[in-house]
Formats: sequence, C-alpha cells, structure tokens
Amino acid sequence: MPAEPIWVPLFPLKTVLFPGGALPLRVFETRYIDMVRECMREELPFGVVLIKSGQEVGAAAEPEAVGCLAHITSWEMPSLGLMMLQTRGGLRFRILETRVLTDQRLEARIAMLMPEAPAPVTDDLHGCAISLETVIANIEAVGQAEQGSDFDSPFTRPLHFDDAGWVANRWCEILPIPLAARQKLLELDDPLDRLAIVQKYLKQHDIL
Repeated sequence: MPAEPIWVPLFPLKTVLFPGGALPLRVFETRYIDMVRECMREELPFGVVLIKSGQEVGAAAEPEAVGCLAHITSWEMPSLGLMMLQTRGGLRFRILETRVLTDQRLEARIAMLMPEAPAPVTDDLHGCAISLETVIANIEAVGQAEQGSDFDSPFTRPLHFDDAGWVANRWCEILPIPLAARQKLLELDDPLDRLAIVQKYLKQHDIL
C-alpha cells in the first residue's frame, strides 16, 4: 500500500482486527457484497474499523479513528445474496476523513501507520509467548476433536511465538476484554508496550 493518503472502502464492525489476525466474515447486505466484489476485482483490501456509534446494518456507522486493512484470502457464495469470506489483517491505518456513499457505505481517506517490525520477545515477557503456545495448541486440539477435517484454525500460519507484536496481537484477539480496550491496544505503536499490558492482564487474572 502507498505511504501517501488514499481512499479505501470501510467495513465498520463490532470487532477489532489486528495485523496478522484471521477474520471470517458473513456478508449479506447488498452494499457490502458490491464492495467485496469490487475489492476482489481490483485485488485491493478494505478497511475494518470498530464501530464507535451506530450499527453494522442500516445507516452508515461512525467508526473509530484507527483500523486495520483486511485482505481477502478466500471466499465462497453458498447461496444467492450471501458471501462467506476469510480475511487476514494487514497494516494499521488512521482515518483522516470519511465520506458516505449513496448506498450508506463508508469510504475513508487514510494514512498508513508504521508497519510493526518484528520485535523479539524480551526475557521478562517470555511467559506470554509460552502460555500463548499452550492456549493455541489446546484450542486447535479441541476444534479438531469436535469438527475433524471441517475445523479451520482461527490462527493463521506461520506462528511467530518469538515476535512480541504477533504474540500481543493474538492475545488481544482471544482475551475476554472490552472492545474499547481492544481498540486502545490496536492503537499502540510499540508492540512491546502492547505485550506488557497483556502480561499485566494475564497476571492479574492468574493466567500467568
């Protein structure tokens, strides 16, 4: 993606997408099916943003200022008017301005935030990586036991337990924290700061 501000379509949701995260989407509104088709035709991502006020359906919602690009990795249309997407989180961005199209879709002029360069997990945060590895293994074991070959892991490969940003992002996705707190963690530029906050939460709740 270019460094200068560009316009991208937005998908306001009641979720927070992190870089490297997997986000399955069930798309049924005509406006968003049109948006997805256009993105696939142009081979471009769309922006996923947490809804600040409003709803996922109906009139355009007000988004938070920072979001994450979603790249479509696979899709299917099991029935007319329904698309099932698999997307993966890309770079974070900041919204500079928005505009509402006639079908109530949102577009935003965005500036890309600094890509998160791999940052080694420091010794004092190493427990977060070890615990995450155990949690992911358990989630996948249970899923495979219950669903067999139909199980799709919620964690994209490859796994990077030595990368502080990757470890922090995966914890942020699975911990039962409020969406507002998840959004604040997304907005942090330093992955070590994000992981340090995660570690504090894990210790407070006797997970570490």
